[in-house]
Amino acid sequence: MANEELHYLDLLEIGELVARRQISALELARHQIERMAKHRHLNAFITETLDLALQQAKVADAEIIAGHRRSVLHGVPIAVKDVFDLEGTPTTAGMPIRRNTLAVRDATAVRRLKDAGAVILGKLNLTEGVYAEHAALFGTPINPWNPDRWCGASSSGSAVAVAAGLAFAGLSSETGGSIRIPSSVNGVTGLKPTWGRVSRHGVFELAGNLDHVGPIARSASDAGALLAVVAGRDPADPTTSRNPGPRLLGPDQARLAGIRIGLDMRFAADGVDPEIVSALEQAIQVMRELGADLVPIAVPDTSKIIWDWFDVCAVQVAIAHEHTYPSQAQDYGRALADIIEKGRATNGMDYQRVIARREAFRGDFDALFDQVDLVISPGLAFSVPTSEAMSVWNEELISGIHRFTCPITMSGHPVISMPGGVHSDGHSIAIQLIGPFFSEESIIRAACAFQQATDYHRRHPLP
Repeated sequence: MANEELHYLDLLEIGELVARRQISALELARHQIERMAKHRHLNAFITETLDLALQQAKVADAEIIAGHRRSVLHGVPIAVKDVFDLEGTPTTAGMPIRRNTLAVRDATAVRRLKDAGAVILGKLNLTEGVYAEHAALFGTPINPWNPDRWCGASSSGSAVAVAAGLAFAGLSSETGGSIRIPSSVNGVTGLKPTWGRVSRHGVFELAGNLDHVGPIARSASDAGALLAVVAGRDPADPTTSRNPGPRLLGPDQARLAGIRIGLDMRFAADGVDPEIVSALEQAIQVMRELGADLVPIAVPDTSKIIWDWFDVCAVQVAIAHEHTYPSQAQDYGRALADIIEKGRATNGMDYQRVIARREAFRGDFDALFDQVDLVISPGLAFSVPTSEAMSVWNEELISGIHRFTCPITMSGHPVISMPGGVHSDGHSIAIQLIGPFFSEESIIRAACAFQQATDYHRRHPLP
């Protein structure tokens, strides 16, 4: 393997090379650090933890030489979104007022990564307060496919780092699409687990009962490997589920035979870019050839739930920031301040009506799985917008971006977004597979089967 190709190997592939001592963890860490320096203009990181990474790599080598391999992540360089506490480093959450807020201990998910022997390269860039706009102090990450195109929100740095080969995976978070949207526009794979599957202890909050912790990676198998490490019950987070965490799946376990995939063509195609619809149809044909059965379904109406998401989010954001807003309102960017003000102004009775609609939607969507095993949809309604277009929000733009994301964070179901085609503009087209609560293994198994039969996820933007 040529040295310049190392950074684009899958996490599981590079982990095996380290385990077999075909490359040392220290050599690999140094390779990634050099690549980070080469592409620092992409602005994927807020904080680089290079000394920590080199120290962890040395320990990993010693343990592996001694015959102790902790996990498939042992010695593998990854990075974490800057909402996760990493002891001794700032947790900025993309907010200038938090740039000196040092974490005194690790978030549970970070501790589990360390216990698995992962090498942590740094804290990844994101939008201010995990919401919509990047703060000028930290700058905006650059989409490695095209610097004029949007990099996504809020896990922008996470997806950019994975797409550009700066890290083999990124531990991330999603509240309304923050894993899947950046994954879609940067051509990588993102997995939003069931709400409560992964601990939120030590994670900066946007909206507690919408926040999900999950991975961004270059393949479904890699995403599953990272999820298997961080998932599971955590006494420090009483909202975590007692369900057993998902198992690490082997390549021979990838399958679609006999899987019933639900498709609502009205939901998936009305008002959607024809090229994206065509890519979805071609992806479905691949899945049928792999043995899946296509079942027509009727997805519950999502037109209202998209906007209800903003109401639910707003109230919870206002609570999360009550100690610094409005007392430090002058230090907040416009988008974050606006959503907080919306939450502070929301009437309790109106909010309860929104909650009731959310619960009804959750039940109606979950009922689909009486008929099917998975639901398929596009990731976005159009191709990657320009950064200029994203500077002027309008209802059509918001709806197109959130149409296939916000409803599934409101319902709390697990979903994977992965490359499923290529647009004529050269950007990846994302497709989604959604499953019943706590069905991550099934989703990953199906996504792996699709990725074994296609190579969309193996396209890379930079040398």
